[in-house]
Amino acid sequence: MDSLDTTTTTTTTATATATAYATPTFSPPHVVLSPCAACKILRRRCVEKCVLAPYFPPTEPLKFTTAHRVFGASNIIKLLQELPESQRADAVSSMVYEANARIRDPVYGCAGSICQLQKQVSSLQEQLAKTQADLVNIQIQQANLVALICMEMTQSHEQPTVPQQPGDINLMTSPHSFQNNASFLEENNLGSLWEPLWT
Repeated sequence: MDSLDTTTTTTTTATATATAYATPTFSPPHVVLSPCAACKILRRRCVEKCVLAPYFPPTEPLKFTTAHRVFGASNIIKLLQELPESQRADAVSSMVYEANARIRDPVYGCAGSICQLQKQVSSLQEQLAKTQADLVNIQIQQANLVALICMEMTQSHEQPTVPQQPGDINLMTSPHSFQNNASFLEENNLGSLWEPLWT
């Protein structure tokens, strides 16, 4: 009985040892994260919950350089911490746009671009109003022309035709009228003109 227990224990130990050697344990690989563009430029360690990392990826260093040049890193971090996460992306885009405008125009910055765009909008609105006024005038002229044409066509259809009097035809074809015309020619000494025709 003791020998059976010893054999069982030995077998169990051997199986556990074989299993331990046959199945090596793998530790998860250590992922090395690249620091964000902000931490890389500032030369500091990029922590796991870095406020700047989601908005300044390592592939866009110029984005943070431009904003840092105008606003400064501390002001950018402070502004992002005061805003909810849903508004931080828009805030970063606005800061980068303002920084680019300020670099192009150090005096007016973004206000200069806005003023120029407002002038363009006013000029385009004036051109649009003038075009609309010209279009209305053309439509009025066209309507007046169509009304005049319709009036002339109506008057031409309503104008009465003068019928020919039957007495005018009888006057030229009756024998009595022919005799009167002959006597009129004789009285005026024009009958001689007809003599060569009758010989």
